[in-house]
Amino acid sequence: METVVSIVAACRDGAVRAEDIVARSYARIRAHGDPAVFISLRDEREAIAEARALAAQDARSLPLYGVPVAIKDNIDVEGLETTAACPSFAYRASRDAACVARLRRAGAIVIGKTNLDQFATGLVGVRSPYGVPRNPLNASLVPGGSSSGSAVAVAAGLVPLALGTDTAGSGRIPAGLNNIVGIKPSLGLVPTTGVVPACRSLDCVSVFALTADDAFTALQTMAGPDPNDPFARSLGLQALDLPVNGMRIGVPRPEQRQYFGDARAEASFTSALGSLSKIGMDIVDVDFSAMLETAQLLYEGPWVAERACAVGEFIEKHPDAILPITRDIILAGRKLSAVDAFRGNYRLAALRAAASRVLATVDALMVPTTPAAYTLEQVDADPLRLNSRLGTYTNFVNLLDLCGTAVPAAIADDGTPFGVTFLAPAGRDALTASIGRSFHHQTRLPLGALTAAHPPLPVRQEEPGGDIAIAVVGAHLSGMPLNGELQILGARLVERTITSADYKLFALPGAARRPGLLRIADGTGSAIETEIWTLSFEAFGRFIATIPAPLSIGTVRLADGRSVKGFLVEAVATADACDISRFGGWRAFVSSAEVDHAAS
Repeated sequence: METVVSIVAACRDGAVRAEDIVARSYARIRAHGDPAVFISLRDEREAIAEARALAAQDARSLPLYGVPVAIKDNIDVEGLETTAACPSFAYRASRDAACVARLRRAGAIVIGKTNLDQFATGLVGVRSPYGVPRNPLNASLVPGGSSSGSAVAVAAGLVPLALGTDTAGSGRIPAGLNNIVGIKPSLGLVPTTGVVPACRSLDCVSVFALTADDAFTALQTMAGPDPNDPFARSLGLQALDLPVNGMRIGVPRPEQRQYFGDARAEASFTSALGSLSKIGMDIVDVDFSAMLETAQLLYEGPWVAERACAVGEFIEKHPDAILPITRDIILAGRKLSAVDAFRGNYRLAALRAAASRVLATVDALMVPTTPAAYTLEQVDADPLRLNSRLGTYTNFVNLLDLCGTAVPAAIADDGTPFGVTFLAPAGRDALTASIGRSFHHQTRLPLGALTAAHPPLPVRQEEPGGDIAIAVVGAHLSGMPLNGELQILGARLVERTITSADYKLFALPGAARRPGLLRIADGTGSAIETEIWTLSFEAFGRFIATIPAPLSIGTVRLADGRSVKGFLVEAVATADACDISRFGGWRAFVSSAEVDHAAS
């Protein structure tokens, strides 16, 4: 299966035509044979013709050139029906939703409209008269909702990109249950013009993709205010590859972690904590009581009335056209009063203040995307309670004005996926995506339900402005004797991080203490402290000209999978050197009692 990044690169290089990519998506949909994934498909000839017309444009100006995209069927696509999974509600859209229009302007080709829990009311993905999309990793599991069809379409390799919506977790839970990435943007970052509302003050358009790079590329094309959306706001969006090493990640205190008896989920979250440490992040147990109480407000508080405000009048006029469970949930909002609304908002204000105090102590939060995974049979037997449980770690997010990125974390032997979500206050979308990107990469999981391995993170040697990045591990580290050489050349420190765990660090023999970093392949390596500095082209050339043998400049792989230029040593020079890898870095070694002995 092609990723967004690989499709765009291949089209730009002329290796493939956009119309061929689109035709392959339709062929895969036919071969997949699950009619419950899409509610409607666009005419294939029309989509191919639109893709063919892209050839008249500059491919390098279109970040989504030739990328097939599926759209959740509560989002308008010009010329196609919008049903919100209710046939009697259907109307033919006269124009694209703002988010869809922006994707198209970026070169994406709409393939069709995907299934969902009716009126986006549900987290299980089974509440639709159009059927239940088959979970491609484990057919006995629910696909997750409400954006069920969009998540399955990506996980099954039918399209590399899909839009969902998220009010209570609909852009994250299906990602977690389908082993894909789901980005839930900050409220208002992507306009919701042309989206059938659920809770309009909490709704946002979400993105599903196989990788964080793919999802974030789509987010960048859609972000920005819309004069037709009073809930849109200007938040800005940083670049994806923010440095994440050394960040403090808050997680629920052990006694507050809820798995509802799912031992696999508990073990997978514990393993995810270990993975965070491996990529250089600090884990902080924090009090989650404010978040967990906020989660209860979404369906037990007055916000159900907002759903009734959106579609309650239609449901009252067409009660037999609505699934009973959906009808009962939404119409319950008609019983709430203005007093209930004010009381709920007062309580939410107090909970927001408490949550803000917790968030101020960390850079981001990590939670299980779902506390458990449920089968179709289990949900059929207990639909309301299990649906509610799935929202344990998602329901509070929009009420607290957070953004989030859901990424895969593990897959059990029976194909049951488990994911985690990184959360931060609104406006920090790039931060959660950057953390999720690093975490997802180190899992080395396959993409979605496919056999394709996770692609390497893009190698970025050149920094903005033409500077070149270089990794230093010894006396050029901050505060060390030779750091001044970098400072004189105008170098800039951009990141403190660690290498991947397949290096050894040696103290080379001689009077002048020097480190030697050597990559090995026998599984006995370690992660070594490093700093990333940037220099201009000219300064970089002057700097490397002074490097004495047996040191050289090569490629150093970092813990998160990136590669940069950096100091390495010739293997022959380590024969008489002292292996100091156990110290984890040159700084710790020179502070130890063994330094004089090792250098002699």
